[in-house]
Amino acid sequence: MPRFFIENVSGDAVTITGQDAAHITRSLRMKEGDSLTVCGGQGLDFHCVIASITDSEVLLRVEETVPTDSEPSVRLTLYQGLPKGDKLELIIEKTIELGVTAIVPVLMQRSVSRPDAKSAAKKQERWQKIALSAAKQCGRGVIPPVEPMITFRQMLPRLREHQAVLFFYECGGQPLSEALGGIAEKGLTDVAVVIGPEGGFDIAEAQALQESGAFTATLGKRILRTETAPIAAAAAIMYATGNMD
Repeated sequence: MPRFFIENVSGDAVTITGQDAAHITRSLRMKEGDSLTVCGGQGLDFHCVIASITDSEVLLRVEETVPTDSEPSVRLTLYQGLPKGDKLELIIEKTIELGVTAIVPVLMQRSVSRPDAKSAAKKQERWQKIALSAAKQCGRGVIPPVEPMITFRQMLPRLREHQAVLFFYECGGQPLSEALGGIAEKGLTDVAVVIGPEGGFDIAEAQALQESGAFTATLGKRILRTETAPIAAAAAIMYATGNMD
């Protein structure tokens, strides 16, 4: 069933305009009486029927409101060392498909890309559009935010907000199975993952993460690229917490 994100869904009627309305009428060739799903981005699905339709506006009648069943049981926040080029776009798309709840780009010591404030804001706008597209494609019940870029030092106090922090270190750590086993056994529902940029973590950064209480883990004996590591980590966490069943 076609699915659309609409802000501030309330009541028993929904109006779709703009590009989504054009997509419904011209691309999908839907008509009055056809069914589609609208999501308000808050974890609720609104099953609707088209009451009337034109090229510029689609009026929907809400038939049923139900919790979205595609959201994972664990809230997973990705703190991603800012990579160069368009690698973050791939990371955003794939980790959102896997169930990541929020993505925070982090400027680290070895980050090659170091955009100024204006450039970072422009990039964030594009990244959020990619997040929206990925959420639509995979049937998410929320639109995961891609937050404004922060520095490594700004990240450290934020890590205390999570029940567990997994720091994936290219220089080694505890087996991933141990970290995931602890998360599953304790029934943790708020987990953070920290991934480095190209070149990995500076030694001082690694020490700061370890001192902050982050669980230092490894993704195996092979060193993964910065765009591969978060995808592998997200998939492993979702599997360990039963969100791939």
